[in-house]
Amino acid sequence: MQVIYTPAVTEYLIFFDFDETYYPHECLPEQLNMIYELEQYLQQLARNHQVKIAWVTGSSVQQIQAKMKTAGMTQLPHFIASNLGTEMWEVKSDGQLVTVPSWAKIIGASRFSRRDVEDLLSELKSTYNINLHEQTQFGQSGYKMNYYYYPVSAVKTQYDLSIIRHLAANCGIGININICNPKAGDPEHAYDVDFIPAGTGKKAAVQFLVKYCQVSPSKTLAFGDSGNDIEMLKMAAHGYLLQNATDEAKSCHHNVAPYPYAEGILHVCRNFFRE
Repeated sequence: MQVIYTPAVTEYLIFFDFDETYYPHECLPEQLNMIYELEQYLQQLARNHQVKIAWVTGSSVQQIQAKMKTAGMTQLPHFIASNLGTEMWEVKSDGQLVTVPSWAKIIGASRFSRRDVEDLLSELKSTYNINLHEQTQFGQSGYKMNYYYYPVSAVKTQYDLSIIRHLAANCGIGININICNPKAGDPEHAYDVDFIPAGTGKKAAVQFLVKYCQVSPSKTLAFGDSGNDIEMLKMAAHGYLLQNATDEAKSCHHNVAPYPYAEGILHVCRNFFRE
């Protein structure tokens, strides 16, 4: 693996969701060819426009590495905010991933506790008859506990989700809820419910990296495909869904690239940087 050229001064930041944005799970030949073209183009942007790249994703570093191997990808970004931004890695020129100490302090200050989440789940079940199902196929990380919610009816779903959000807020626990994307390996007609430390998540990761890299907020771009990307897209000055985005995402954010996956990213970036 190589790291995209690291400019001495950062003029622009580009944020990418990984699954079904940067990385297409189908891995069709034409999709992979576009990824390889995108990798080389980002090298060019880094050298010519002092651009740094960040992947902001729900996947773990181990999952990312496995997917990169499957796709034959060779270029690492400058930053990886993995597990929904609960982990922040700076990628050194030799490919080594190093934790960012100031982000680790934010995690520590949150006082996130798995026991608190387990107590919340127990209250949801016993008091409100709301059952969340652990996402065992992806495993649980130290600072992200992820579950599925299976809806029964539209009215009950809205009520249940509001209760989950309310209890999480009362407990000082961060939360992400969005409709699942089956293309990324999730079940159909279900919701992702992720409990994370307060002050983390994709939006917080973008805010942090803008300050960390001392970049003007006006020189930020972001790309995503699903509901959990919307806050990240709105934090960037130029946020785009790709054409393959979910219907839920498109109902919340109307700036949509005309093409899917890497093809859409290339189209937007070439127009933006006039290359």
